[in-house]
Amino acid sequence: MVFVQPSISVGQSLTIDPGNLKSMPSEKLIIIDTRSKFKYLLGHIPNAIHLGKWQDFTQKINGVRGLLIKNPKLIASKFNSYGIHPNKTIVIYGEPDDPWRTDGRFFWMFERFGFNKVIIMEGGLESWKTSGNKLEFGKGKPSVESLLTAKDIRLNPDVSADQQWIMERLGSKNLAIIDNRTREEYHGANPYGSPRGGHIPTAIHIHWPDFFLPNGYMKSKNELLNILNQFNITYEKEVIVYCTGGVRSAMAYFVLRNLGYKVRNYDGSWWDWSQNAKLPIDLS
Repeated sequence: MVFVQPSISVGQSLTIDPGNLKSMPSEKLIIIDTRSKFKYLLGHIPNAIHLGKWQDFTQKINGVRGLLIKNPKLIASKFNSYGIHPNKTIVIYGEPDDPWRTDGRFFWMFERFGFNKVIIMEGGLESWKTSGNKLEFGKGKPSVESLLTAKDIRLNPDVSADQQWIMERLGSKNLAIIDNRTREEYHGANPYGSPRGGHIPTAIHIHWPDFFLPNGYMKSKNELLNILNQFNITYEKEVIVYCTGGVRSAMAYFVLRNLGYKVRNYDGSWWDWSQNAKLPIDLS
C-alpha cells in the first residue's frame, strides 16, 4: 500500500473563511457539519452534510472507549453514500462553544484515513451567518454516491500514536507530550470515569482552549508560538497530544498541524493509558 503523507509547510493554512468557501465550486467540495443532528436540521451551510457523531466512528476495545475504527471497508461504506472521496476538498465546521470541539476530531479522523485535502472553517456556523450568508434547513439534498472503495481509505500511521509508540519513546529529548485536558484533570481529577487519575509522565499541560479566541478562531501565529516556546516545544521535536478520548486534543493537533509541526493525536488518550496498570502515571 502506497501512501503519500499529508504535508504542510510552515505558515500554510488549513483553514478557510466563509467568503472563500462560497466561491469554491460545489462539485469539488464536501462540507461537513459536526454539530448535533438537531442543530443541523435547524439550519446549516447549503449543501453541508451531517455525517453523524464522532462516536459513530469509534469502537470500544477491552473496555477502552474512543478508539478510531480502522476498517477501510467499513469506513468506505459509511462515506460512500455521502459522496465523500479523496479527490474532493473536505471542509469541516462546528461551533466555538462546543466544549470538546468535535470539528477537530473530524479533521484528524480524515487525515488518519489518508485524506490530504481537509480544512476547517473557523468560527463555525456563526461566522457564516455574520458574513451575511443564507442557511439551508432540514435534511438537505441527497448526496450522489462517490464510488469510494476500501482501497481509497489509506490509513496514515504518521498522525496517530498508541501506548506502545509512546512508551518506546518516553523520556526522549526529541519528543514533546501535551496534555490538553483541564488543569484539574492533569493533576488527578477524574470526571469521565477513567480507572486512574493523573497524566502521562513528562507531559506538559496546555488546555486546548488556550490556543483559541472566544469566537473560535485560532490566536495569531506569534501568540501560538509563544505558548509553545514556554515549554521548549520546537519544530525539531515530534509532538504527541492527548486528552480523555482524543477529541479535545484533536483541536490541538489541528493547531499544531496548521503551524507546521510534526504531531500525532493519541486517540485512546487517558481512557486508554489509565486502563493499563503497567503504564506509569504522574500526579505532580
